[in-house]
Amino acid sequence: QVQLVESGGGLVQAGGSLRLSCAASGSIISINNMAWYRQAPGNQRELVARIFSIGSTNYADSVKGRFTISGDNAKNTVTLQMNNLKVEDTAVYYCSMAVVNKAWRPGTYWGQGTQVTVSS
Repeated sequence: QVQLVESGGGLVQAGGSLRLSCAASGSIISINNMAWYRQAPGNQRELVARIFSIGSTNYADSVKGRFTISGDNAKNTVTLQMNNLKVEDTAVYYCSMAVVNKAWRPGTYWGQGTQVTVSS
């Protein structure tokens, strides 16, 4: 079993910053990539940012230059630094990791989600 636990969501005014963190625990051999997704009411879940084990990253166009993803494979953690937040960033944010577990089986695991609310 692999568990992901997120923290760091909350309420912030537009222009402010928040930092989300996610830690994985359990039966992990390796993590191929870590990502943050978000889902606003009435919308589909969308990719916000992803970081691969080699360190490369990609971002949604809407967050480029404002959000930064970083990962620590040794600690099985990923963070998302969100600066210059906008009202349209309001959503539930989910951590996701592509993991190879100790049975040598790949799988994608999700956190429970953390609410980010940006007020105008």
